[in-house]
Amino acid sequence: MRAVSSLFAAVVTIVALLTGRASAGPLIEAPPSMAAFAERVRAVDLADLGRVLKRAGLTLPDDVRVTLVPDDDPRARPVPGWIVGLASGQRDIVIFPQRVPPYPYDSVESVFRHEVAHLALAARAGGAPLPRWFHEGVAMSIDRGWDTSGRLRLLLEMIRSPRTEQLGQLFASNTQPESALAYALSAALVADLQQRHGPAVIGALAAQVAAGVPFVRGFEIETGETPDGAASRAWAAYRRWTNWVPALTSGTATWALILVIAAGAYVTVRRRRIRRRRAWDEEESVPPTAP
Repeated sequence: MRAVSSLFAAVVTIVALLTGRASAGPLIEAPPSMAAFAERVRAVDLADLGRVLKRAGLTLPDDVRVTLVPDDDPRARPVPGWIVGLASGQRDIVIFPQRVPPYPYDSVESVFRHEVAHLALAARAGGAPLPRWFHEGVAMSIDRGWDTSGRLRLLLEMIRSPRTEQLGQLFASNTQPESALAYALSAALVADLQQRHGPAVIGALAAQVAAGVPFVRGFEIETGETPDGAASRAWAAYRRWTNWVPALTSGTATWALILVIAAGAYVTVRRRRIRRRRAWDEEESVPPTAP
């Protein structure tokens, strides 16, 4: 029995090595100062990430190479400070761990999942280019889905109804507020697509592009509408107040309201102190009257 168990273990190890699913996880390049972040990336549950990708019609990459770059590294200087991760091709990821967590991320693990989603989408499209809004919306849906904090942010920031090409302009602005709005709008659009056409519509769209079909035409084939039409439908739906009831009653919204109230109270107290100090100064500046 012991010999059989040893043989089975050996077979499992060989299969894992041949299929690129060894337990070592991604290949990580990091300086000693980034060792703790490297261990956190290694600890990401790749099996769970693979299942999430599969539901979207995508496949977990067999070979992922991650480079962790500290902020004092010369390679970090040309990259805007609000960018925390970059994906290149179908296997390479660069992460700036010390910059986490600006929206839409909340941890270095979140950044890793987000960038792996970019790699998987690029592979499904056969390396053909895809719109930036589609890439980012899909990556956000893979990382953590369209959560209540994202809904609340979109509710606060959605002041117009941009077309999909204007999303590209928001991403290209290289400013954090406009990019945050672009992320939120893209996530809302992708979430609406998956809700109406099924989660695997993502992989189907990428497969159309891989086959040489232009993205807009592939979008029409898979959804029956244009990207701009889908965008108008999605954002109109998210404007209805009923969509925001869960967000406005969530813990995130409650804490946001508490912070707003606290800030207002602080400003009120501060103004009172300033007025009181001015009154004291005026009293001290009045010369004493003669007896």
